[in-house]
Amino acid sequence: MTIGALLFTAGVALLVAIVSGSSSPRCWLAATLAGNVAALTAAVNVLAGGEAWIWRGGFLVGGETLHFRLDCISALFLVLLAVVASAGTVYSREYWTDAAHPRSARAGRVWWSVLIASIALVLLSSNGLHFLIAWELFTVASYFLVTLDRQRREVRAAGWLYLATSHAATLCLFAYFAILAARTGTWDLGPMRDETSLAPLFWLALFGFGVKAGLFPLHIWLPSAHANAPSHVSAIMSGVTIKLGIYGLVRFSGWLPVPGAAGWVIASLGVVSAVLGVAFALGQHDLKRLLAYHSVENIGIIFIGFGFALIAARQDNATWGRLALAGGLLHVWNHGLFKSLLFLGAGSVLHTTGTREMSRLGGLWRSMPWTAGLFALGAVAISGLPPLNGFVSEWLVYLGLFDAVNSQGNAALAAVFAAVLLAVTGALALACFIKVCGIVFLGASRTPAAEKAHEAGCSMTGPMLLLAGACVTIGLAPVLVWPAMARTASIWNPAWSEIAAPASLGVLGRSHVVLTVLAIAGAVVLWKLANKHGLRRSGTWDCGYAAPTARMQYTAGSFANIITQWFTWILHPQRHEGRVMDTFPAQAHFEEHTPETVLETIVRPAGGAVMQLAGAARRMQHGRLQAYLLYLLLGLAAVAAVVLIGGGR
Repeated sequence: MTIGALLFTAGVALLVAIVSGSSSPRCWLAATLAGNVAALTAAVNVLAGGEAWIWRGGFLVGGETLHFRLDCISALFLVLLAVVASAGTVYSREYWTDAAHPRSARAGRVWWSVLIASIALVLLSSNGLHFLIAWELFTVASYFLVTLDRQRREVRAAGWLYLATSHAATLCLFAYFAILAARTGTWDLGPMRDETSLAPLFWLALFGFGVKAGLFPLHIWLPSAHANAPSHVSAIMSGVTIKLGIYGLVRFSGWLPVPGAAGWVIASLGVVSAVLGVAFALGQHDLKRLLAYHSVENIGIIFIGFGFALIAARQDNATWGRLALAGGLLHVWNHGLFKSLLFLGAGSVLHTTGTREMSRLGGLWRSMPWTAGLFALGAVAISGLPPLNGFVSEWLVYLGLFDAVNSQGNAALAAVFAAVLLAVTGALALACFIKVCGIVFLGASRTPAAEKAHEAGCSMTGPMLLLAGACVTIGLAPVLVWPAMARTASIWNPAWSEIAAPASLGVLGRSHVVLTVLAIAGAVVLWKLANKHGLRRSGTWDCGYAAPTARMQYTAGSFANIITQWFTWILHPQRHEGRVMDTFPAQAHFEEHTPETVLETIVRPAGGAVMQLAGAARRMQHGRLQAYLLYLLLGLAAVAAVVLIGGGR
């Protein structure tokens, strides 16, 4: 089948899924998966070296001719959408059932298919007006998915915050495309690098797409939305929808000129987002909120690679920029895979225990071995450790930064700082996931809900196995995905048409294979020795207590307390404690939580001030003609005073 026929098939299948979602779950499941497979096939064909698909319709939508394009850039993101959406579709059949959620399950299936279709339209649209329509449609679909459990107040609040920030971003994007259309005379989009007067528009795009990407400090909607959404929705939002912000910046910086400072700004924002994202994650006790902040961190890593690619493009297309861009693009895939895996794993924990609070869990590896093992694999991947995919993409970014250090000028100095802070980010991410795995899956059960936990069914573990397999495959054979990254980079910058794979990439893959074989062999030997000599279990050291309890274990807060103290200047942790005053106290408690600093200290106070001004202005509208005449006279007097003062100077 041709690419056009495959995409048409995908569109028809998703339309069938939307129609059947509320009435026929099996038909919805089959149609959604069929649409995803067709879209995946079309995207893989383009990435494998096929020609870009361009189609213009013979009719108008909103006064504009339909114009679709599937090239390597859009295909890269379409592959991720198809894989993650397929995993989430199967997962939701057991996780969000009609029996457990009779009010929202049917609507959830419909909005899920609408979300997939609208994201695909965003990736294919090559017309500014249609891009905005698809963008707004996928935003509305995301809102209804986030608020599926809208009976809870915190869910409604998270949904409204997401909707408000998304519409603020959409206003910037509307201004961006409208000004672009006014200056070029058309809403059609395509290569326009020679139009240097359009470069300042990039800042509008950076804000609009940066909000959607969850870039710090534009991330204020992300922690609450990802934490309160159903877990399969959190997976696609973190794995795919925030990548649309990356897609927008990569796409339009490739088609349009950008200011000279754009690369420096994006790289700086990437470093800040990576470090502070993982710092906020360390301060969280809510499992899904912690994972949400790691999205902020990994978006920062992608921005580092993209920012240095822009810097290199301004400096005679330096070779190190190609490696940085390839690493950033591969991290788009990798983050989508392992973060979706982690959110699905967190969903399995929530599904069986009913809580996201890590300090109310513990010991789940005994009752949920598959979930624990797959979550641990995702934790290794997101921490950037070999032999998994997270290490590969970060390695490419490091290679670009190391090569930039050998260059001259400001780029070399910036690359040193970026490489050091990227290493710090990786170390903090490892510490964070040691905390998560230790508190949630190891130790003793802290509550009856954790004691009664059970493994998820095949419909939930199967998608996690699929995503884990993809993480392992990219880690063991990174040379397989390099051609796709190279072709995408060459579409972004035609001057980079000849991008050979770095020699270390093949060595890295072989090293990962050897490391994996040795690890498996070592595990088998240890298992046989343990079975041969037997295992003797005993209680842990109890510090002299006659009857130790589960409450004596480390909590999520105490585990990371030393590290989070380094970032108190930005985290502003809030503590509530009842101090121990007597020798034998009857009761004592200590609680600590980390608020969303940007939202609580900047956005909400500013919003409150705006609402107060709006209230004062509303009180002035009382319908009295005399007062309106007074306002008019005062305004004229102010204008006259300004004119007189200006004329006197």
